[in-house]
Amino acid sequence: MKKVLTFSLLLILGLAASQVLPGFLGERYPAFRNVSTTLLYICLSFIMINVGREFEIDKTRWRSYAADYFIAMATAAVPWLFIALYYIFVLLPSGYWSDAEAWKENLLLSRFAAPTSAGILFTMLAALHLKQSWMYKKIQVLAIFDDLDTILLMIPLQIMMIGLRWQLFVVVFIVFLLLWIGWKKLNSYDLRQEWWAVLLYAVAVFGITQLVYLASKHFYGEAGSIHIEVLLPAFVLGMAMKTKHVDSPRERRASSGISFLFMFLVGLSMPLFLGMDAASAANASSVTGSQPMMSWGVIALHVVAVSFLSNIGKLVPMFFYRDRQWSERLALSIGMFTRGEVGAGVIFIAIGYNLGGPALVISVLTLVLNLILTGIFVVWVKRLALRTYTPDALPDTNC
Repeated sequence: MKKVLTFSLLLILGLAASQVLPGFLGERYPAFRNVSTTLLYICLSFIMINVGREFEIDKTRWRSYAADYFIAMATAAVPWLFIALYYIFVLLPSGYWSDAEAWKENLLLSRFAAPTSAGILFTMLAALHLKQSWMYKKIQVLAIFDDLDTILLMIPLQIMMIGLRWQLFVVVFIVFLLLWIGWKKLNSYDLRQEWWAVLLYAVAVFGITQLVYLASKHFYGEAGSIHIEVLLPAFVLGMAMKTKHVDSPRERRASSGISFLFMFLVGLSMPLFLGMDAASAANASSVTGSQPMMSWGVIALHVVAVSFLSNIGKLVPMFFYRDRQWSERLALSIGMFTRGEVGAGVIFIAIGYNLGGPALVISVLTLVLNLILTGIFVVWVKRLALRTYTPDALPDTNC
């Protein structure tokens, strides 16, 4: 619980710093921003490698996972679509309801609501001695597929933002190549998996993606450059590594520290929105960024509404697995409420396309609210699990 609250606090501190540092640093701010962005991508790569390491399936039984994948896909898609529709029809004036650019931007920005935080969820459920339950094993599969679906769907969304160019086909080829490698080489390579080794792999992944971008920019200019986000390459690298659970106080401190830094840097990457007037909004290059800022009271109401819609959308598993008791299915669905690093990564990618305005602020604060509520969600999951498992099967943790 302390880790989750720290995530929220650091995200808020980063958000506050993002509004102060541009004026404080002045001409030095662009150089500072480049360094913080580089660190953010490396941290995101580190996190996604660890998510990929959790991807453990029996390839001989791949058909049995098909139903789980489609349930996970629906669990990610429903909250995403709910939020996209809310952003379009509630936050934007009616003149934008049929605007293609508005739809593209909000479909990308609202994707933050899709991924479940696998790392936070698994850690907290394991601490409650639920690892041997059906719910834990099923939620482990759904949460990983949920993250995978988020990563894959980001590809066409980013293609929509870039437009139809020959670089599009290069990106699609690289995506399918990475997916093929990930499947063929799943859990194949016996690599070191201490935190420092994973961090070195993260630096290498970022370096390679950056090299592709800089080389294509050199030959074809900024408009013709090839952008490959670190999400999928890092995830595939984690998939290809033989799973080793390196667990020690030092490992936990280092991994948590990198995750803490990532959440602070996500907040730090937010564009300047305090004091934003109608004139500065009109000069914005995106539909979302051109919207005037709302009062904090109105933003708070939208944060509550968006949180409610995103969590209602995560109840999809309730309508499946009918051979299990309703309390297990409800616990499974509530477990999917948790948000974390991958959702924050989606918000950061959206910022890279100059998306901003009140929708961005609402997205960040919704993430903060769900992080704060994560402890409540997990305790709720435990109480529902107790309706199915006897005290002998589920040890008392005094929670």
